[in-house]
Amino acid sequence: MTARQSTVSREALARLPMLDLGELRQQWRDLYKAEAPSHFSQNLLMRGVAYRMQELTLGGLRPELQRRLRQIAQEFRETGSTRMRARPALKPGTRLIREWQGRTYEVLVLDDGFSWRSTRYRSLSAIARTITGTPWSGPLFFGLKLNRSTTRLSALAPCEAGESIEGRQ
Repeated sequence: MTARQSTVSREALARLPMLDLGELRQQWRDLYKAEAPSHFSQNLLMRGVAYRMQELTLGGLRPELQRRLRQIAQEFRETGSTRMRARPALKPGTRLIREWQGRTYEVLVLDDGFSWRSTRYRSLSAIARTITGTPWSGPLFFGLKLNRSTTRLSALAPCEAGESIEGRQ
């Protein structure tokens, strides 16, 4: 985005709170090519218009997030509920380091997967499988998830202050 586009975008966003309900509905029509829902409040219309303006200027959600949201919606339509997986959010650029059988392995987190030894992988499990030669949970192998026996162990005997779970095994 150019500096001029950035300035125009900021100025347009800054004007939104000054628009009345009719003007916001017109903005919605222009941006979404559809009528705004009649039950939307002025505040909600303003937020929707602001989001769409930013989406058009900066780009929308990444494809993997769009896909995940569609999966959640489909699951909700089919079952009436969704199951959210607790997974640590790994930011691109993060390095995961694991020592295994006397060797140190370093994996780089990318936007769309992982890199190890200059090769791209879609999952940590694929890397763990390559390293160990056996099926492994990648998040478990790289210490992002505790295994069930460790969880049971920690429930039986709480850690002393400053003691790590790894120190118990």
